[in-house]
Amino acid sequence: MNNSDPVRSIAEPDALVERIRSIIGTVALDCDCRQRVNDALGRFTEMERQREIRRHLLSSRHRRAAIAGLVELLAELDDISWVETDRGVLVEFAYLFEDISEHALRGAADLRRIGGPLS
Repeated sequence: MNNSDPVRSIAEPDALVERIRSIIGTVALDCDCRQRVNDALGRFTEMERQREIRRHLLSSRHRRAAIAGLVELLAELDDISWVETDRGVLVEFAYLFEDISEHALRGAADLRRIGGPLS
């Protein structure tokens, strides 16, 4: 997954379908054909929602796995003495904590996109 991609909302397919419906609304279609088009657009919207939910869930699972790996690396912090002469080691551990934080924030954002707004 490319983290530089812009974040897309699960509701985005709805906006696209509404634009398509407004264009189709200007075309002279018989009622049966119009209903079939509307049904197809509804199925498309639902498929896109499900695809986005799966994408965000998979992303949050990958982030959880990354956090677990980083926590394992942090276990080595137990071997560091308070008189550690190589202060660079301590900076590296600080980076691990920052990486965990970043993964946690992004994983939480993915799950919020799935859950939608809170009432």
